[in-house]
Amino acid sequence: MATEANRLVSQWDEAKAAHMSEPEKLLYRSNLLGSDKRVTNYGGGNTSAKVHQDDPLSGENVEVLWVKGSGGDVGSIKMDGFSTLYMDKLRALKGKYRGVEFEDEMVSYLPHCTFNLNPRAASIDTPLHAYVPKAHVDHMHPDAIIAIAASKDSKAMTQEIFGDEIGWLPWKKPGYELGLWLENFCQENPNAKGVVLESHGLFTWDDDAKACYELTLEIINKAIAYFDKKTVDVPAFGGAVHTSLSNGARRAVAAKLMPAIRGFVSGQQHMVGNFVDTETVLEFVNAKDMPALAALGTSCPDHFLRTKICPLVVDFDPAKKNVTEVLEGLEAQIATYREGYAAYYERCKRDDSPALRDPNAVVYLIPGVGMITFAKDRATARISGEFYINAINVMRGAVAVSEYCGLPEQEAFDIEYWLLEEAKLQRMPKPKSLAGQVALVTGGAGGIGAATAERYLSEGACVMLADIDAKNLEATYQNLAGRFGADVLRTVVMNVTDEAAVESAYAETAVEFGGVDILVSNAGIASSAPVEKTTLELWNKNMDILSTGYFLVSREAFKMMRVQGMGGSVVFVASKNGLAASPNASAYCTAKASEIHLARCLALEGAEAGIRVNVVNPDAVLRGSKIWEGDWLDQRADTYGTNKEGLEEMYRNRSMLKRSVLPEDIAEAAYFFASDKSAKSTGNIINVDAGNVQAFTR
Repeated sequence: MATEANRLVSQWDEAKAAHMSEPEKLLYRSNLLGSDKRVTNYGGGNTSAKVHQDDPLSGENVEVLWVKGSGGDVGSIKMDGFSTLYMDKLRALKGKYRGVEFEDEMVSYLPHCTFNLNPRAASIDTPLHAYVPKAHVDHMHPDAIIAIAASKDSKAMTQEIFGDEIGWLPWKKPGYELGLWLENFCQENPNAKGVVLESHGLFTWDDDAKACYELTLEIINKAIAYFDKKTVDVPAFGGAVHTSLSNGARRAVAAKLMPAIRGFVSGQQHMVGNFVDTETVLEFVNAKDMPALAALGTSCPDHFLRTKICPLVVDFDPAKKNVTEVLEGLEAQIATYREGYAAYYERCKRDDSPALRDPNAVVYLIPGVGMITFAKDRATARISGEFYINAINVMRGAVAVSEYCGLPEQEAFDIEYWLLEEAKLQRMPKPKSLAGQVALVTGGAGGIGAATAERYLSEGACVMLADIDAKNLEATYQNLAGRFGADVLRTVVMNVTDEAAVESAYAETAVEFGGVDILVSNAGIASSAPVEKTTLELWNKNMDILSTGYFLVSREAFKMMRVQGMGGSVVFVASKNGLAASPNASAYCTAKASEIHLARCLALEGAEAGIRVNVVNPDAVLRGSKIWEGDWLDQRADTYGTNKEGLEEMYRNRSMLKRSVLPEDIAEAAYFFASDKSAKSTGNIINVDAGNVQAFTR
């Protein structure tokens, strides 16, 4: 029996399900199954139900297939994520089928079967559900089942574990023909409750929604129990030959490798990284058999599409800690992988194959350290890592009881370069303007910092929010993560005047996202005092934060951007006071002037590397700004002979345009300098001050 720790337990609540319709039970069942990665991975598998409904046109009671639509995820699917199709029309499709060499054309007939004008596109797996003569069908990708399906002795193991309860079918690419195979299997084995598909996954079925759900769990638990029994005291992957570095050392190595890898693999578009060093991953990367198993690639099509033909094993030796040597040889290692991938494409391509895609690896395995994945966005990079962990679990089980078999090379290619998959890629929406880019925003918990982060997130960037105020930083994170998702946002508590803290923040950004493309140097304070009352402490505090702090964060940005070799954008949030003198603020104005001149110097140094440095000069941004929370507000009000309430109006009326300046206005200028809209601008200043003649740059 499966151990208590890893046994799947039914989460079905009969009281909750009692008043549900059959489509609602399908949704309930789908979400329960998708909530556990041991059952299926993100986007993997699908579910269906055949229900009777009134035809909206004829009023006749007809049989309708509800099935997960194309590109959905059973764990998060909603009612509108299901395709609905007339079963009589799906059955009629058999008359249009011209044979396996023409099976892809059957996808174009599926829209003609749509029930109730449902706009959700039907997936390639629709026939697999339609032709199983049961009301409810689950198709899942459990690691324990795929470990059986990807074993050399897959058929015999299926019989040994499940007897006649679960059948077995040899590998067949998903599509119409496989749907007919499943129908034929059901006709020949009317008492079978499901089938294992070689190198693919599990189908189970029943005429009751709850029974189907619990059958799926029961079958997976039997597989888990089998491996629990068979793998006791069996060293995983041939046993360990490397020892993991400490947690801090692992992250330090990843922080050095990820920007370098990112630079090499971002030729076609900016890529975002994800680092994983869980026990499962470390057990695999440290194992004797890891290199040989990694070279075999993954088995399940869903795994393969996310992780590519095979990973790249980085030449790192945790005993020697040879990071410098690895970095020196990294370009050659990645070039060798690309050459191998291009050769694979040439060996396997067909006359109508799509053009060669990005030849870089998705998965990077590092002995003693962990696994890095790179993809076009953070969520995809994370999910690709999750899929490879599924593959690791599959390999662990398969090699412990049999011999692991990856997909044959030609079959793998035909999945990766499937014309139907290519059509799906072509339908993807155009990337947002900052897609794949990573920004570090200092002063990220303040009004301007938070508004800038929000603007960048809305354009597809990943953001590291840095601030010295941990409480406000967390509040800002919760607000933004709630709207944009946790994948794209991280925080780090950082004092910009602390050299070690700044270096650590960049290392953290590298580990979390792979590197940095945009720096918004925005951390600040403000002070007001006549010069004779300006203490050395106050003077130094302004210079430390507003000048030295800007230097430190810029220096580290330059270092990382040069390693990546992809250019970058540095945006200083300075002040109108850096150009226009102001009474009773000599320390603040001088420090802001220093920022502006530092930006000019850095623009000169960064140009040859494609690093642009520009300045945004706000004025009188009161709303949401932390610098107005302390004595500065009272001091400026006193300077201009007004009170707190009248200060904003005074600033507005003082401006040429008679308008208030808001954090969102500064964020828009910071977005302009970060985006390709300003690709030919460096060393420039944008004043966002509603008009102040003293601050005119010329």
